[in-house]
Amino acid sequence: MKKIYSLKSCNSCQRILKTLSLSEDYWIQDIKEFPISTADLEHLKTLAGSYEALFSKRARLYKEMGLKNKALDAADFKQLILEHYTFLKRPVLVIKDQIFVGNSAKTIAAAKQALRDEE
Repeated sequence: MKKIYSLKSCNSCQRILKTLSLSEDYWIQDIKEFPISTADLEHLKTLAGSYEALFSKRARLYKEMGLKNKALDAADFKQLILEHYTFLKRPVLVIKDQIFVGNSAKTIAAAKQALRDEE
């Protein structure tokens, strides 16, 4: 699978995508325009190890909904990601059987290396 979950309106996502040498094999899914499906989220969870690893605690709604003060479990993380696109940490890059979640320098460097190794 060669897929990237991103937002067209996210400056960080767009900046990162410009730095990646992506082949035309990659499909970039704008998660606002095309929400993530349950099946796709299940696949990402399998690769990432948990829904929490895919969940953005930096999302504005996380604070607005007071989720910081609640004990969330896996089902909560899954439901929140499916309900609103901002809860998915982004970008999410799936390169074959590897997943890279978020915009940290370390994550992006690892994704770039995986792309180089793929060539």
